[in-house]
Amino acid sequence: MQNLEINSNQIDNIKKITKEEKNFRLKNLEFFKEIGFPNKRFEDWKFSDLREIINKNFDELKVEQASKSSHSINLLKDFDHNYIFLINGKLNLSNFDYEDKNKIKIHSYENNINYKISKNPLICLNHALAENGYSLEVEKNYKFKKTLIIYNYFTNSVKNKILNSKNKIKLNENSELHIIDYIVNDSKFINNVYEDVVLQKYAVLKNLLINNHKNDGFFYKFIKNNLFFNSECSNLIFSSGLKFNKLDIECDLNEKNIRSNIFSALYLKDNEHQEIKTLINHLAPDCKSNQKIKKVLTSESKGIYQGKIFVKSIAQKTDAYQLSKALLINDKTEFNSKPELEIYADDVKCSHGSSSGNIDEDSLYYLMSRGLNQNEATNLLIKGFLSDILESIKSPTIKKFVEQKLDKQINEN
Repeated sequence: MQNLEINSNQIDNIKKITKEEKNFRLKNLEFFKEIGFPNKRFEDWKFSDLREIINKNFDELKVEQASKSSHSINLLKDFDHNYIFLINGKLNLSNFDYEDKNKIKIHSYENNINYKISKNPLICLNHALAENGYSLEVEKNYKFKKTLIIYNYFTNSVKNKILNSKNKIKLNENSELHIIDYIVNDSKFINNVYEDVVLQKYAVLKNLLINNHKNDGFFYKFIKNNLFFNSECSNLIFSSGLKFNKLDIECDLNEKNIRSNIFSALYLKDNEHQEIKTLINHLAPDCKSNQKIKKVLTSESKGIYQGKIFVKSIAQKTDAYQLSKALLINDKTEFNSKPELEIYADDVKCSHGSSSGNIDEDSLYYLMSRGLNQNEATNLLIKGFLSDILESIKSPTIKKFVEQKLDKQINEN
């Protein structure tokens, strides 16, 4: 992009940086400057040409940090919760009044130079320039009493900027945490996040992504899940309303009896572009993974799902399931799906499926014959299509909260 300038001065301005870390950042910066933003020639970006998307939507881009600011917090009133408040990716404050605070460690993210040089240009850009983010650790045998909401608040000062931040979540043995990643944004910018998740044995993490309202933000997030013996990780994705969003989730099932779930229910419209890309690495026996991705596409929206299940030769008794389904409301929408299986073990149960289609006319006619108009009948069928994903939410209060957000998205003109 002609109007994007990135040079080593940005790295020089980073505080408390060692020589080794600086060299690592410079190598990543060189790689990004050589390759640039990924386009459709990258296999992982064949359906989301980010270079073209950025050129169409931004006349200029800047990479310097957003100006410091503080804002009052409008906490959700739907249920009691703990919270972390991020402003433009920077840890602002946290509150764990419902918990034993001695069991929780929270601080601004400290860069780890043990990362490898990635072939993904956005990860390299993040490794080069990331300064903000948070690190959260839960001690052994501690289970959160209340949900943790991570408020991701973005101010107008991020307009036409690329923010790079890193997060780390570590749950030690036999700990449990439920998170809601909540986006509040009124600006047009790019958010590039790298997130490390480590679950030690018997740990449980449920992470739900949702945003406050429709906005013009462009979001990319790479999540690396490292899971160990008998742990469980669930990602629930309800990120409708974002102008562009790509979630890139990689899960390593390193030891026996691990359970990994990725569920999504999205309602896209008005040129919104959302992609979910997953790689589930079954590296040990007796593990289960379950992926179910559902999208409803209206207007000129575009939805993509790329999902791969890899099963190592040692990973016998693997049980892996993958399904993507799309409901296309009109002919101007686009849905792309690329399911993959790569299996080197003999005693496994693996399956994948993908389908897309229009609303069933008989069902629509039946509902209209019972007194609903066409719009009401269509919305009811859409809600029914997405409802089984909502059933994966066990908390009645959180389920109601997500249902209300989804209903607003569906019924909003």
